[in-house]
Amino acid sequence: MGKSKTTKFKRPQFNAVGLPVNAVQEAGEEAEDPVEDDCPAAELLEKLQSPSADVREFACASISRVVQQSQSIPGLLQRDAVRRLGPMLLDRSLAVRETAAGALRNLSACGGQEVCEDMVKHDVMTPLTALLRESCAGFESAAVLKEKKNAAEDVANEAVNLLWNLCESSSQSLSVFNKAGLLDMVVQCLETHQHNMELAISAAHCLHTVTEDNPELLRSTNSAVLRVVESVLLTPETDMAHTLLRTLAAGTLWNLKSSLPSARQAQALNAVVSTLSQSLDLDAGTLIPELRGAEELSQRNTDAAAESEQQAAGGEEEEMIEEEEPKHTKNGIAADNDFSDLLPRQQAELREATALLTAQQTSLEIIVNMCCSDDPSDDEWEEESSSDESDQGPDGLCDGVSNLMSPLCLSAEIHGALINHNIPEKVLKKTEIPRKEAMDVCRQNSSWKGMIKKMQRVQSRALTCLHSLVSSMDADSLGGAAALQAAAQHLSTLVFGAAEIPKDEEFLEAVISAMRSLLQMIASKNITQCMTPQQLISLSEAATRCDVVSVRVNAVAILGITGSTLAKEKGTAETLQMIGSALLQVSTKDTDLVVNGEALDALFDVFADGDEAETAAKNIALLPALKALQPIFKAKIRKEGRGKYSPQQLCVLDNIKVNLRRFIGYLEKVVKK
Repeated sequence: MGKSKTTKFKRPQFNAVGLPVNAVQEAGEEAEDPVEDDCPAAELLEKLQSPSADVREFACASISRVVQQSQSIPGLLQRDAVRRLGPMLLDRSLAVRETAAGALRNLSACGGQEVCEDMVKHDVMTPLTALLRESCAGFESAAVLKEKKNAAEDVANEAVNLLWNLCESSSQSLSVFNKAGLLDMVVQCLETHQHNMELAISAAHCLHTVTEDNPELLRSTNSAVLRVVESVLLTPETDMAHTLLRTLAAGTLWNLKSSLPSARQAQALNAVVSTLSQSLDLDAGTLIPELRGAEELSQRNTDAAAESEQQAAGGEEEEMIEEEEPKHTKNGIAADNDFSDLLPRQQAELREATALLTAQQTSLEIIVNMCCSDDPSDDEWEEESSSDESDQGPDGLCDGVSNLMSPLCLSAEIHGALINHNIPEKVLKKTEIPRKEAMDVCRQNSSWKGMIKKMQRVQSRALTCLHSLVSSMDADSLGGAAALQAAAQHLSTLVFGAAEIPKDEEFLEAVISAMRSLLQMIASKNITQCMTPQQLISLSEAATRCDVVSVRVNAVAILGITGSTLAKEKGTAETLQMIGSALLQVSTKDTDLVVNGEALDALFDVFADGDEAETAAKNIALLPALKALQPIFKAKIRKEGRGKYSPQQLCVLDNIKVNLRRFIGYLEKVVKK
C-alpha cells in the first residue's frame, strides 16, 4: 500500500505541577483526596474585582486549584473567566500577577486545545505579552541589586508556561509570538539557568515548542539566540534538571539548524546527538529506586530532627504558642503561606525523577523527528499508489506490501552521527519493560505513582523511535542479520511474553509499528522470521479488538509480510490458510475502509505466487470469497469514501479496487491450469 509514515512528535503541554496535560487526569485519579470546589465560580470571579490585593490573590489561587477538575472549566468559561483574569496579569501586585498567570496556565493545560484557542480569541496574548516584557525588565533591576532570584522571575515562570501551552495549541498565538518579538524574552528567561533552573527549564520547553515547524521565526533568529542555546548545550550535567535542560536545548538547536552557518552545522549536529546519547545512557531502572530511597532517608532525618526539637522544647513551646500573636490572614489563609501549597508539592527527588524521564522521552522524540521524512503528508499511505506500474507482480498485479517500509534515506551526516553514538542500540535498550524494582517503589507511594506512566511512556516512545530508525536505515547499520533477529525476538517477547497481549493502546500502537518495520526489513533480506503462526493469529485477533486504526492496519500488514515469506517455503500451505482466513475476515468485517484495503493488499502479496499459496488459496476458497467481496468493497468506497476519507486515501482505495479485479483474474487463470 505505501510505506507507513513516521510519527513526528510535538511537544507536550504541562500543567502547573509539571505534569503533561495527558497526565493531568491520571494524576487526578491517583490523588487520595479529590479537590473540593468550596467556592462557586461566580463568587471567585467576583473576588477578582476586590480592592484588596490579598483577596484578588486568593481568588486567582483558588481558580488555579479549581480548574484542575475538568468539570469546573465550562462554568468558568461561561462566566467570562479569561476576560476577567486577563487584566490580573498586569495587576499592581506582583503576587496577584503570579497567581493570575498560574490560574490561566492551569486553565490552558487542563482545558486542552479548544480552551487554549478560546483564550487566544479572548485576547489573552495582549496582557501576557506586556507581562513578559515587564517581568524581563525586572530581571535587570534584580541584577543591579545582585539578587539571585526575585519576584519578577517567579512571575515570568508562570507566564512562560502559559505562553508555552498556548503556542502548542494555537497557531494564532504562535503568530503573535513571532510578530511581538517574544523570542528574545524567552531566551532571556533561558539565560537564568545558572541561578533559576525552574524558569530556565520552562523557557527551554517553550523554545523547543515554538521553534518547531516555524519558518517565520527561523527567518528572524539571530546569532545571539543561537549563542545562548549553544551555551546551554555545553552546560555541565550536575543533576537531572541539567540533563533535561540540555536535552531541550538540543531539540531547539535541531529545530534551528537551518539558521546556522553551513560551516557550523556538522559540529552542531554532533553536539545535538551527543546530548541525546548521554540522556539515553542514564538507567532509570536503577536511578529511580535510588532517588526514592534518598527521599525516604531525607524524610526520616527531617522527622527525627523535628521530634528531637519538640522534645527539647518541652512544655515551654506550648506556653509560647498560647502567647503568640495571631498571624494576619488572607480570607482564612495565613499571610505568609505560599499559594503554590494549594497544589501538590513535588519533592526534590521526585523532581529529579520527573526530569530524568522527561529528558529521555524528549530525546527519543527528537530522534524520531530527525528520522522523519520531509514529505508534508501526515497520511499513513504514501502518494505512491499500489498500482504503480514499477511495482507490478504477476499479471500486472501490484506487489503490495513489498515496498511498505522503503528507507527514508537519512542524510549521510545524520546517519553517521546516529551510528557513531550507538543510538540504535541505546534506543533498543529503552524498549525493554521498565525494571520491576523501579515500578515497585513507585507503586508504594502515592506521590510517585505517576512515574509508572512516565516509564511506560518512555518505553512506547522508544518503540516508535525504533520503528523510525528501522524505516530510515539499512540492515548493516542496524547490526546485520543477527541483530535484526534478536530485536524481532525481543519485540515478540514484549507482545507475547505475558499471559495475554497488552491492551494499552499507546504501547500496542508503538510496538506493532516497530514490529512491522523490523519484519519487513527481515523479509527483504530473506532472514528467517521469528514469529510462530499462532502468535501471528493471536496478534491479529488482539488488533481487531483495538480501536486504533493504525494498530489494525499494522497487524494485517505483519500477516502479509510473514505470509509472503512463508509462501516461498515448502510445507507452509496450512499456515498460509490460517493467515488467508484471518485476512479475509478483516477485509470483510472491519468497519474501516483503510483496514479493509490493507487486508486486501496483504492477501494479494501472500497469494501472489507459488505452489504452497495456490494450495492454500483453493483450500480456503479464496477466489469465490473475493468475487463475493468485490461488489461490496466497491459499494463501500462509493457510499462511505467521499465523506469519511481523504482524497489521498481514496486514491489508494481506488487502486486497491483495480488490483482486486486483476487479482481475481490472476486466480481464475491459476484455477484453469
